[in-house]
Amino acid sequence: TLDATHDAGMHGLFSSVRDGRTRWDGASGVADVRVERPVTPNMRHRVGSITKTFMATAILQQVEKGRIDLDAPVNDYLPGLVPAMAGEQVTVRMLLNHTSGIGDYMAWAFPSLRELSPRSLEDHRFRSVPPEQLVKWGLAAPRTGIPGERWSYSNTNYIIAGLLLEKVTRTKAETYISRNVIAKAGLRNTYFPSSPWVFGPHSRMYESLYQQVDPPRDYSTFDMSWAWTAGALVSTNRDLNRFYRRLLTGHLIGEEALVQMKHAVAVKDAEGNFLMNYGLGLYALSLPCGTFWGHDGVVFGAAAQTLSSEDGSRQMSIGLNLTKYQQLDAQGIPAPHPVDNALAAYAVEALCGGQVATQSAVADRPVRLLPLQSVRPVS
Repeated sequence: TLDATHDAGMHGLFSSVRDGRTRWDGASGVADVRVERPVTPNMRHRVGSITKTFMATAILQQVEKGRIDLDAPVNDYLPGLVPAMAGEQVTVRMLLNHTSGIGDYMAWAFPSLRELSPRSLEDHRFRSVPPEQLVKWGLAAPRTGIPGERWSYSNTNYIIAGLLLEKVTRTKAETYISRNVIAKAGLRNTYFPSSPWVFGPHSRMYESLYQQVDPPRDYSTFDMSWAWTAGALVSTNRDLNRFYRRLLTGHLIGEEALVQMKHAVAVKDAEGNFLMNYGLGLYALSLPCGTFWGHDGVVFGAAAQTLSSEDGSRQMSIGLNLTKYQQLDAQGIPAPHPVDNALAAYAVEALCGGQVATQSAVADRPVRLLPLQSVRPVS
């Protein structure tokens, strides 16, 4: 099924699957299209918004210590950061479950994306952006609703959450998460990058920008300050599986905090179709054999997803090195692509195995492996 995804148009992909004590690692395709260097299963990779689960875990650790109240206004911790009434109405919980109504900063950080042009990606490849500027851009974006009204994905929420974590712990967010989440989970190859480069074995990362960049351009070297606590982490598939296993089995936060993390709101696509339930930096995705918890992430040229059964016994993490390979439809939403269908078949095979017949299961209950792509086509 990985080979079928490569044949459908994905440059390279690599994955790690667990079933109890049994583990399978696989890869298909190339890590560098110029020299045809093959991908390998445990390459380091930019995992994008999977960072949000790490960030939410850090906040919930502080909730357990009594230093943060999920239902307290943001202004209680960061007075004046979110101005006017919104600062009194937006709660910490609303940041983490994307119901704050605060817009996303992406189109302000990279203005050419509005025109489907990579120009600002080239201009700002080595730019360092402070998180306060990201918040200003997000607050300048059109609001997506009144606080608590509805779900709308916004990276700005998790930048504000990072600043809140720093205020409460008096520690840099990267340092706190590295010590209290990454190290506590026993991860060896997960880190916040301190430079534009990924260190260790990794793939090139190719951006197609909805087929507007042909051939796709390599953005594996990029200053990730624009994503910070919303999406800057580098990790591996094995590390991601271990992290979610430790999280879901109560080794990083306690049972009550995990209940709060799983308390979810419904997410729908542009046509009103139900996609998933989104909790606090964690979502639940239904497959033919049950519900799986995890997150996905997409940055320029790199995509990743990780899914785990509720008890952490069945897991899959996958990395892709070609992004926005679809075309946009008349509503500006990515149209289904053969890669999407192949990825769905892979997800069902990896997580459900012999419990269902892959082809019929995918046909009867369509699966979108990276569901957030259909609600945030730019970021």
